[in-house]
Amino acid sequence: MGTALLLLRPDAAPVRAPTASAAVAVKLLLDGPYGARFAGELSASRQGYFSSRIEMAAQPEDPEFVQTIARQRAIGVTSGQKFLLASWRGVPVTAFAASFLDTSVAIFTLEASGLRRPADLVGKRVGYRRASEGDVVFDAMMAQLGLPRSQITKVPDRDSFEALRGGQVDAIIAGIDEQPDPSSSTFTKLNVIKPQDYGIHVPGLVYFASNALVHEQPSMIADVLQGLIRGWQFTYADYARSVPVLAGTGPASLNPERLKFELQQLRPLVLPTGGRIGDYDESRWRTLRDILLFAKLGEEDVPLAQTVNYQFLRDVYRRSPRPCCPGRLERGKIGPRSHSCPPYRYKGPPQAAPSVAFLALALVI
Repeated sequence: MGTALLLLRPDAAPVRAPTASAAVAVKLLLDGPYGARFAGELSASRQGYFSSRIEMAAQPEDPEFVQTIARQRAIGVTSGQKFLLASWRGVPVTAFAASFLDTSVAIFTLEASGLRRPADLVGKRVGYRRASEGDVVFDAMMAQLGLPRSQITKVPDRDSFEALRGGQVDAIIAGIDEQPDPSSSTFTKLNVIKPQDYGIHVPGLVYFASNALVHEQPSMIADVLQGLIRGWQFTYADYARSVPVLAGTGPASLNPERLKFELQQLRPLVLPTGGRIGDYDESRWRTLRDILLFAKLGEEDVPLAQTVNYQFLRDVYRRSPRPCCPGRLERGKIGPRSHSCPPYRYKGPPQAAPSVAFLALALVI
């Protein structure tokens, strides 16, 4: 995947907080290429929902993405898994919102195979990528259901739809937005197994920042968060308006029909029924923590209370219905951007709720 960045400059007007670091540019990096997964960020940039001092550009994928965010005192967007594992290794970062409130991982099988449930995968070959979000979520789902993972043959690097159609595997683990659309020449009818339907709910893509930036320039993070929320609202309010804007983004134009298809697949992750854009909850973070421990990918040396912040979201939504601050994002409810909003003041991390252990940890696999 590629990476995109936004360059932010702090307000020129004087503020009460110290301004020694105010002249330093701040980056917003997207851990992936231009496309539907970053439609909210792209819409916010193209529609002017960020301040005029924000500039977006693309750059190659960084294998140490989270470390780069901390080192450059920046803001980033990456998977909840990548963020949490890096924070456990001591990288000083804080999550403050999510673009995907749930995982985009899904398991695909050919419709003709008759494999429609997790239990149907026992004794079958499943294509996957090692240590990926999909690998971890799949194992957690099977463990949650008490299914014998030892009776499943996992085939590394065979997670493409070509491998599935060619019979190299019986199922693949991939992103819900990666499946072929009906207009594609390679389209094949598929069965889709979603971990959410079997009790696995973890944050998908999350917004985070270096701890230094959170404490030194919290108003900038709040400003960016508001722009991101408006960007996602614009994206899903009317495809006839948003798709042409998004299709022309980046060095190479995106296929409008394919883009719309991917946006439709991702919509429930961004706009879940009864939910609010960006508004993750503690239970999903605790589940993610527990399944990463279950997979033995790391040790929780830094507790969630020190790495996940809920206050930015609470304050942005609490300030509605003022026109400069969005509330529950209904069409037409957010007015034009106003610079009269008071500067955001960081109130510190909230107290963590009691931990709820991942049920699958008690199962004998």
